[in-house]
Amino acid sequence: MKAEERWQARFRASRMTLPLWARQAPNRSIYRSNATGTWEVYAWDRATGATRQVTDRPKGTAHATVDPTGQWIYWFADTDGDEFGQWWRQPFGGGPDELVAPDLPAGQPGGIALSINGVAAISLASEGSFRIHMVRDGEASRLLYEHAEAAWVADMSLDGQLIAINHGEYGDFRHPALRVVRQSGEPVGELYDGPERGVLGLRFAPVTGDRRLLALHERRRRQEPLVWDPVTGEQREIWLRDSGDLAAEWYDDGRGLLLLRDDRARSYLHRYDLAGGGLTLIDTPHGVIEEAAPRPSGHVEYAWSSASRPPVIRSSNGQVVLNPSGPAAPPSVPVEDLDVPGPGGLIHALVSRPEVGSAPFPTVFLLHGGPTAHDRDAFSPEVAAWVDAGFAVVRVNYRGSTGYGSAWRDALHGEVGHIELEDVAAVREWVVDRGIADPDRTVLSGTAWGGYLTLLGLGTQSGLWAAGIAAVPIACHQTSYEDEAESLRAYHRALLGGSPDEQPERYAASSPITYVDRVESPVLILAGENDTRCPLRQIEKYVAKLAEHGREHEVYTYDAVRGSLVVAERIAQIALQLEFARKHVDAY
Repeated sequence: MKAEERWQARFRASRMTLPLWARQAPNRSIYRSNATGTWEVYAWDRATGATRQVTDRPKGTAHATVDPTGQWIYWFADTDGDEFGQWWRQPFGGGPDELVAPDLPAGQPGGIALSINGVAAISLASEGSFRIHMVRDGEASRLLYEHAEAAWVADMSLDGQLIAINHGEYGDFRHPALRVVRQSGEPVGELYDGPERGVLGLRFAPVTGDRRLLALHERRRRQEPLVWDPVTGEQREIWLRDSGDLAAEWYDDGRGLLLLRDDRARSYLHRYDLAGGGLTLIDTPHGVIEEAAPRPSGHVEYAWSSASRPPVIRSSNGQVVLNPSGPAAPPSVPVEDLDVPGPGGLIHALVSRPEVGSAPFPTVFLLHGGPTAHDRDAFSPEVAAWVDAGFAVVRVNYRGSTGYGSAWRDALHGEVGHIELEDVAAVREWVVDRGIADPDRTVLSGTAWGGYLTLLGLGTQSGLWAAGIAAVPIACHQTSYEDEAESLRAYHRALLGGSPDEQPERYAASSPITYVDRVESPVLILAGENDTRCPLRQIEKYVAKLAEHGREHEVYTYDAVRGSLVVAERIAQIALQLEFARKHVDAY
């Protein structure tokens, strides 16, 4: 198979998410898959083995769930990929689609929680407000919660009596507090650990009448599980000696927790016994687990991949749970770990080397989005495409990244953007000095926050980069704030210490448009016309400044938000990026 055919085959290969099942009907599952070329929702009856496609939308479907009884499948339908719309549902066995809450206006989704008695709690944001509504069949929706700061529903107890809400009322969306209320809105309990100590609600115990809520706290400078009874106030913290950030999920009987530990770009699973406090490591292959959940049988199903091996849905009993249709993706190369001394501490980075050519390689620095995310030893068709094209790929988990404790994540403040780029420059110097990367053939690239860092790096580190590729970037923080979705405004305020009116100097100092006259390298910008996260107007302002200063640039626009859910669009964008890089950097 030729290199171009190989990298495109990785994008076209069918993939699927971890099946989600109904709590009281565990044979009724749903998952999302790109089998048709667009990410859509599928129903899977485990008893019969039958699967069927539930949604069919031109721009794909990103959010879906199944109610605890297994009667209904819910999904969020936005308008032309703009992440602004309403919740719909369909009977599990098939039938007509229906609006979940016809009387609610469209908004940005903040989650949905469902009970066994037909009650739904729906979070929507629009027009400067975050609202949670209670919805019951045949009745008008009722406003449960509203605030100007970001808030979203975490979960609802199976009997529908208690609703957990994550909120940023205390002014820091990055470190939310957790409140539990009754259907009437009456507060039951609240956890707030103070500044820079978030408490994130996850799930109520999967047992009817059980009030315990599973949450994550940051009292020891990393995310760790907490079991809380909001009525009595009783709390139980679960502590692990092992390093890394933790996520958690209930076992079906409520007697144990599945802990997902993320440490140095790899994942590990443990069972924690709530009665005796025993901790058991669950054997899994070396790599990354995107999601994991215990089945009623006690086995754990998990979505796994590594940089060299494509994704698969596995079970701890040793079996493959379900194979997506069509041929599997071709494998790629493994990653190497780097630990580089940086201005804020040791920086962990990942390197993928091409199998053709010899070092020093032309090298692309792929900067992750977020910034509250991190690169891992997971299968990436994008990374593999660059490797097949002869590039080494370097991915930097700069300050601000998750996965390395709260202190590393929260180091991103003050000189936002410049902090991350200091770490990127340190890693670049390291791989150049060791003969991995050719200093004259390094490309800076990224999507969303990574695209923002790319534009900022081209303006502030112009001597380091031969070219730049920025997909759906923030180019001007102030203009972006004016046009973006409500949750992103809340994040901007938390990250930069206020709104543009309150912190104009910070917004300007961290904006790529401030340094556009210093850009020397050619740049390719990809932008979504309906993007509410990185809006088009602020990108157009930046492009106009590039043209005004006579800087070489190309622009590609498409009609869906951020990373498209349409496979053909993703392939077209990667092909464009590879062509741009080859034009400006000799790859061989």
